Amino acid sequence: MSQVLPDSWQRHLGPEFEAPYMQSLRAFLAREKDARKVIYPHSDHWFRAFELTPLDQVRVVVLGQDPYHGPYQAHGLCFSVRPGIPAPPSLQNIYKELAQDVGTTPVSHGFLESWARQGVLLLNSVLTVEQGNAGAHRGQGWEAFTDRAIQVVNEQCDGVVFLLWGSYAQKKASFVDRQKHLVLHAPHPSPLSAHRGFFGQRHFSQANAFLAARGREGIDWQLPAQPEFIQSP
Repeated sequence: MSQVLPDSWQRHLGPEFEAPYMQSLRAFLAREKDARKVIYPHSDHWFRAFELTPLDQVRVVVLGQDPYHGPYQAHGLCFSVRPGIPAPPSLQNIYKELAQDVGTTPVSHGFLESWARQGVLLLNSVLTVEQGNAGAHRGQGWEAFTDRAIQVVNEQCDGVVFLLWGSYAQKKASFVDRQKHLVLHAPHPSPLSAHRGFFGQRHFSQANAFLAARGREGIDWQLPAQPEFIQSP
């Protein structure tokens, strides 16, 4: 298991790689590979969210559950898909809300790295999945690692916006200090729940207003018309 983390993350998350739960997770993933199961995303991208958004640059946190399980989709950022893959339904709903909220122009792709490079930590709770088997790697240890990552942001950063969509994300980050950070709740943007209160929440403009009030630059939510795929920094 590679440990390509920026120094700011490594300082706090490095010890996790020696923890018993991580040893068990490592063994589980090795067994899956030995059984010829296809795992997404590629191991080079398991920690992509941390590579693109160093701890000292985190301004917004978005939490997902586990990676997309279809071919060529997952690349280590929640809700995001690789260039050339159409935006999945939940992301299309995010685009609709963005257009209503901050006037962005929807794009034809679902590649969100430009957000990550601006300080939006796009973190899944579980960082791997078996092809065609949603949730197959839940309960194997990733949740402990990502819980610790959220705890580190809560403790080490000031004035971060947490966008918690759906009950799963809301429970996972329930301990975040609301005196230090802005925590915004909404239903999940999936087609099953988006119309029950995701639309119209204006989380994106609220996030930028909160950042501006603290003298921090807001996020440019407008994605480039063409996805810009840049190798790891």
